[in-house]
Amino acid sequence: MEPIQVQGPSPHDQGKVPQKRRKKSFSEFMKNASGSPSQKILVVDDEEDIADLIKFHLEENGYQVDTCQNGLEVLPRIEKNLPDLVVLDLMLPGIGGMDLCKRIKEKYALPIIMVTAKSGETDAVLGLELGADDYVRKPFSTRELVARVRSVLRRSGEGEEEQEFEGNISVGKIFLNPKAHKVFIDGTEIDLTLIEYKILYLFMTNTGVAFTRDKLLDKVWGKDIYVTDRAVDVNIKRLRDKLGDEKERLETIRGIGYRFNEA
Repeated sequence: MEPIQVQGPSPHDQGKVPQKRRKKSFSEFMKNASGSPSQKILVVDDEEDIADLIKFHLEENGYQVDTCQNGLEVLPRIEKNLPDLVVLDLMLPGIGGMDLCKRIKEKYALPIIMVTAKSGETDAVLGLELGADDYVRKPFSTRELVARVRSVLRRSGEGEEEQEFEGNISVGKIFLNPKAHKVFIDGTEIDLTLIEYKILYLFMTNTGVAFTRDKLLDKVWGKDIYVTDRAVDVNIKRLRDKLGDEKERLETIRGIGYRFNEA
C-alpha cells in the first residue's frame, strides 16, 4: 500500500501535577519490538480525520489505539488508561502540545512523538528540549509514522534490557539506581526524561570515555536515527542544568563531542 500523505494546517507555537504515580518502567511499555496488542498508543490530534487515519494504520500494525482531540482530555485519559507511547500534535485546543509534553514528562516516563506542521527547526528543537523522544512534520506518510513509533518503542525496550539488572552507580555526588530508574544528587532525587536518563547512564558507566555525537545518537537513540545532532546538544544542555554543581563533570570536547569525568 502506498503511504498516505497527511496534511495539516500550520499550528500556533505552544508549548508536579497531583501526587506522582509510579513512573512506568521501560519493560512495562516495551513487551516486544513488533507492535503487539499489548502495546497501547494514544493519538492526540484536534483534526478527527487525521487522528482516525493514524489510528487505522497503527491498528493495522498490531497496536491498540485510543484518540482524543482536546488537550484538556489528555492527562485524564493517560491517568485512566496508561499508554505505551503518545503521538502528540503541537496545536490543540484547551492545552497546547508543548505544555502537554512538559506535563506528561514530569509525571510519566512515557515516550512521546511530537507532530508539527511547521517547516522550521524551532518547534522540533523546543519539543526535544521539553523531553519529546522524536518528531514528525506534516505532511508525513503514515508508513513513516508507524516506523517511528516502532523505533521509539524498540529503543526504549533496548534501554531496559541493558540496564535492568545492573548495580547502583555512584560518581561524586551523583547516585544512579538502574533498577528503579532513579537519579539522586547529594541525596535529592532529580527528574530526568528517558533520553536524559539514558545519556547519564551511558556516561556514568563509561567515565573518561569521549563520545562523538554520532556515537551518542547510536547508543541512546538507536541506529535507525530520525533525529539530528542538534538533539544531542539539546539534551546534554538540559542534563547539565539538572546536575547542578556536578554539571562540570560533563565536559565538551571541542571538535569531538562529550566526556563524563570521574575526577
